Amino acid sequence: MTGYRQVLAVPGMASLLAVSLFARVAITADAMALTLYVVLGLGLSYAAAGGVVAALTAGVALGGPLLGRLIDARGLRRVLVVTVGVQVVFWLSVPVLPYVVLLAAAFLAGLLMVPAQPVTRQAIAAMTTSAQRRAAFALEAVQGELSYVVGPAVVIVGAASTSPGAVVWGVGAVIVAGGAGIAWLNPPLRAREEVRAGRPPRREWLGPGMIAALTMAFGTTMLLGGIDLAVVATLEEAGQVSWAAVVVAVLGVTSVVGGLVYGVLPRPLPTWLLLGLLGLLTVPAGLAHDWLWLCVAVAGAGLLTAPTLATVADAVSRLAPAGVRGEATGLQASAAGAGFAVGAPVVGVAIDVSVPAGGFAAAGLAGLAAALAGFLLTRRSSARTRPPLGGQERAGAAASAEVRSGRVGAAVSAEAGSGREGADRFEDHGGDLLGT
Repeated sequence: MTGYRQVLAVPGMASLLAVSLFARVAITADAMALTLYVVLGLGLSYAAAGGVVAALTAGVALGGPLLGRLIDARGLRRVLVVTVGVQVVFWLSVPVLPYVVLLAAAFLAGLLMVPAQPVTRQAIAAMTTSAQRRAAFALEAVQGELSYVVGPAVVIVGAASTSPGAVVWGVGAVIVAGGAGIAWLNPPLRAREEVRAGRPPRREWLGPGMIAALTMAFGTTMLLGGIDLAVVATLEEAGQVSWAAVVVAVLGVTSVVGGLVYGVLPRPLPTWLLLGLLGLLTVPAGLAHDWLWLCVAVAGAGLLTAPTLATVADAVSRLAPAGVRGEATGLQASAAGAGFAVGAPVVGVAIDVSVPAGGFAAAGLAGLAAALAGFLLTRRSSARTRPPLGGQERAGAAASAEVRSGRVGAAVSAEAGSGREGADRFEDHGGDLLGT
């Protein structure tokens, strides 16, 4: 656990992770809070509730890169002031809005959601050393898993004991408080040596390596978004649907354990390999036909969930130059959100046309397909950045000639100012996690 002690000893890291967890628990629960409000508070159908959640989710997916780009250009506090203000207005007004207006307001609230998760990832990349980063991102992934276990459960209990309207206000208050807390902490989003980093053109960093990481982010959450539905369908067929919460809890707890173990391993594993194994372990979970065996079956997938999420986040942070790190983490959040949005409908169709086991198969195969795509894109990225045969020898000879002619300083300065070569260096560092 030495790695975790070192990470938490970084000035400001422990407080950032605590405040970020506070905000993320509420952000994770916002969809459940709105669902219960529309169904129980307005007396409308689950389809109507799904429309509000879809509007919120679409806004979050589109807003991620936009907010990230604004953070890169304008700074963190300015963006947080705007997003916190929007959240105050939205959550206070939810109980008095007609349904049609609520749809539009939910989209706007998602578009300008407090960017707790992307900001935490940016800050981790800026505040930690390369050796500390894997443990730090493992903690961030564990934080995300805890928020998914705690947030929706608290909302459900709150709605049952108070009222859906009160729960909506409570969720909004926590989101606002979390955003204000992050603004107060104002964590650094660039390391000291990155402060003056310029913004390279998108074509220089959004290459095969970054696309591979984003593809695997999408595939991971598509798999995870489908597992929950497959669990419910399997237990409904067995007449044990009340045990679904236990199975989901086992999935979350094993993910936390897997993330904590992975963070202290001596070497990282390639993202595509972790995602591929996650997909392979998900498919046979469909063979379980009661809640106890299903708990055992999903434990393997759970152990690989947080490690996969952590390596994706780490790869994105290493591949993104400092000047565009906000936009890159926003793209990652959008890819993950899109995966969750697509996963449940795809798995639902698979269950409808086959059996509940088909849901696990569809989720696992989606993960495997994303892992394969990530592997192929990573190979392409490695081939693009690898010097040609004999390149090292020629580079050495050229360097010797530069020394003899007294132009080494100029050559180094030219390399530091080159956006293309800078992007290539980021590709090389990220390739360690992507598997090159």
